[in-house]
Amino acid sequence: MNIEKICEFGRMVVEIESKMINNLLTRIDHNFAQACLYLHNCTGRIAVMGIGKSGHVAKKIAATFASTGSPAFFIHPGEAKHGDIGMLTPNDLVLMLSNSGESDEIIAILPYIKQMNIPLISLTGRPQSTLAKIATINIDVSVEREACPLGLAPTSSTTAALVMGDALAMVVLKKRGFTKKDFALTHPGGNLGRRLLLRVNEIMHDGHAIPKVLYTATLKEALVEMTHKKLGMTTIVNEAGELVGIFTDGDVRRAFDTHADVNTTQMHVVMSSNPKTIPYSMLVVDALQIMETYKITSLIILNDERQPDGIVHIHDILRTGIV
Repeated sequence: MNIEKICEFGRMVVEIESKMINNLLTRIDHNFAQACLYLHNCTGRIAVMGIGKSGHVAKKIAATFASTGSPAFFIHPGEAKHGDIGMLTPNDLVLMLSNSGESDEIIAILPYIKQMNIPLISLTGRPQSTLAKIATINIDVSVEREACPLGLAPTSSTTAALVMGDALAMVVLKKRGFTKKDFALTHPGGNLGRRLLLRVNEIMHDGHAIPKVLYTATLKEALVEMTHKKLGMTTIVNEAGELVGIFTDGDVRRAFDTHADVNTTQMHVVMSSNPKTIPYSMLVVDALQIMETYKITSLIILNDERQPDGIVHIHDILRTGIV
């Protein structure tokens, strides 16, 4: 196969699977809606099962439910008939995937599931199969053809099952009112979790790390403080410790442009008034947005007495990995 033939065959595979997925639109019907209600109303956990390639798809579907507000886990049907079926409780629900609906491992555990009288939702490629008939609700995920040129390797069929599983999970997510914040809580170690949960008080410089000088301090004293604290700025406060201004690297350049004397020029002459301040509870991602909007590199957190209580620098935000 030359390059052109390789690309042609690759496109054919995508076209076949796309067509099979589009055929699922007619299967979003009363059975689908009832399945969603069962899943939403489940007070226990969703046990997702499948064997072979369907098992791999089942694992992904279980992970999707679990990460979007519906407690779920995968049980291997082969292990289930050797004791793992004991994981099920009367409040659970079983979501079973099988293209044929006749796998020996699955048929063997159906009597136990029915005996527990828990809902059984099946996704099968054969609506007249044993599994489909026994299930509380069966959703037809049959396909006209596999994308495999031999017609043997599960391709279109597994894609169809995966897409239908995603459709079920997303409807249940919507019905639960699951939010971005909820999603972040189930993904605390990921980038999205950090973006939606990390607050400025967790990364700010506080205490003696805050650069601070009186408004009567000289330009030289401010430069010494900035050099020592290494944030490229210093807060300017009055005798009560209240914030009255900020002095940054940019202000230094402007001061020298006006030939300010480093030994006699006081901060209230060269500082920038009305610096940008933020509350402790602000999300880091929102603080970054403020920095980008105003083209600044530092934000000041004030306490209730309007005294500087923390500094967030752009480098602190970059180190969190949220961008």
